[in-house]
Amino acid sequence: MSSYHFSMSIVKRSAGQSAIAAAAYRAGQRLSDERSGVVHDYANRRGVAHAEIVLPEGAPDWMRDRQRLWNHSESMEKRRDAQLAREINMALPAELTAEARLELVRTFVREQFVAKGMAVDFALHDPVAEKGDDPRNFHAHIMLTLRQVGADGLRSVKTREWNSDEMLKVCRLAWADHQNRALERAGRHERVDARRLDVQRQDAERSGDRAAAAALDRTPEIHMGRRARNIERRGHHPVSQRREERTARPAQGQFRSAKECRGRSREVSYERIDRGTRTRWNAEILEQNERRARARMDKLERQAVRLRQRHMRSLRVSSQPIRQALGADRQQRIAKRHSEASWALLQLVERLIADLLHVRTHRQKRHRRLLQMRQKGRGGTDRNRVF
Repeated sequence: MSSYHFSMSIVKRSAGQSAIAAAAYRAGQRLSDERSGVVHDYANRRGVAHAEIVLPEGAPDWMRDRQRLWNHSESMEKRRDAQLAREINMALPAELTAEARLELVRTFVREQFVAKGMAVDFALHDPVAEKGDDPRNFHAHIMLTLRQVGADGLRSVKTREWNSDEMLKVCRLAWADHQNRALERAGRHERVDARRLDVQRQDAERSGDRAAAAALDRTPEIHMGRRARNIERRGHHPVSQRREERTARPAQGQFRSAKECRGRSREVSYERIDRGTRTRWNAEILEQNERRARARMDKLERQAVRLRQRHMRSLRVSSQPIRQALGADRQQRIAKRHSEASWALLQLVERLIADLLHVRTHRQKRHRRLLQMRQKGRGGTDRNRVF
């Protein structure tokens, strides 16, 4: 199974963010913020394979200019805590070619976002070996406007329907469907699934796919974003926030400060439950998954030994004197049935062991890369490098 990742976030001033800076970083360009006068220069950024703006039909041509588009979006926001843009970060199939990945993203954004009236600014990023990236870490950043595009630019009123959780669920499922169709056209057997691991495992068990169920019986890793990697490279430890210092979202879907409603918020001290850096956390998860896989393999090996013994006994029956008491034909049928059943089970168990060995090898490589990343961060060789 290929890797699936799809996350959505909001670019907002309350977090000190800027739509101009976000667009410049993701596209690897030099853009000027007319509101603040700051120039965001990421022209030397590595790993940007492609950047493109896709607009709905009837949009003005000047919106294809990245600097004009996002300065126009910023100029329409007057509040100091305004939401500026919506960003989507999603993993791309490493099994596809660069051209196929580009066409996949284009098709997806046109169907899910441009058709609804959004202006889409997306960038494809390739892994950079010098930064310690996983060679399969192809991903895309998609920035979306919060207002519909009209003939003169963005409309004055935001489209609140785009904030719904239902839209996010639809997009997640649609992205999995688009990837699977692209993999099928490319003749690949890998598939992605947007559902949780435990739901996928239960579905595999119901369908009788024991190999897939065994591979899915693991604890999911946490996503390591740009901020977490940079913090670890500098040798610092991320500081946890208390629950009451974050923002809360009530049932009505409106964001507000959790400090204003202490009676409805839980006080959780993240300092007491913090497990360290994300690299260390993922390393512990991989070690836990390794122990679970090793225990399952030991159990399968014992089962394989019993099946081999059963198969050998069924073969020996045909040469024993009991054949005269039962009759040659009847004895032969019984021995053949037992031999075929034990052999089929043995083949299934051996396939499960082989699949678990493959998964185990992949996890060991991933664990070694995480440890190398930690050592590289501690050594301080990249501490002064700007990413």
